[in-house]
Amino acid sequence: MRIDISQILEFLPHRYPFLLVDRIEKVVDTDDVKEVTGYKNVTYNEPFFQGHFPDEPIMPGVLILEAMGQVGAVLLKVQPEFSGKERKIVYLTSVDHAKFRRPVKPGDCLRTTARLKRRRGNMGKFEFVAEVDGEIVAEAEMGFMIASELTLKAK
Repeated sequence: MRIDISQILEFLPHRYPFLLVDRIEKVVDTDDVKEVTGYKNVTYNEPFFQGHFPDEPIMPGVLILEAMGQVGAVLLKVQPEFSGKERKIVYLTSVDHAKFRRPVKPGDCLRTTARLKRRRGNMGKFEFVAEVDGEIVAEAEMGFMIASELTLKAK
């Protein structure tokens, strides 16, 4: 299954300059494995390169993590429970074991694979691996929560 940008815009609330997924190339959705592979084409025109860093542009690690999280959110959004009209948002709750192996620069195509590690109700955890040209650039585990509103209200 391939998911193009128009479908990604339906799944995610993010918009420019914070939408960090250009396409989803592969979705594996079986009883044993739930995994998705997505891409972010990194260009010199990204607004964060103006200050990070002008003489040697490098994609900030926190934005690599955000791109990973958005790919994971797409995996959840293709699940049957998300097909209704009720709005459901995927929130990041934790980042564990994050490692950055090499910089991501303009011209790179960031390929992220998200695998659902576990899920119990509205909580769960993903494992992520991000690559450029077949070389691992970052890895992490991230926890998530699914909610029906964009803003969580204190009770």
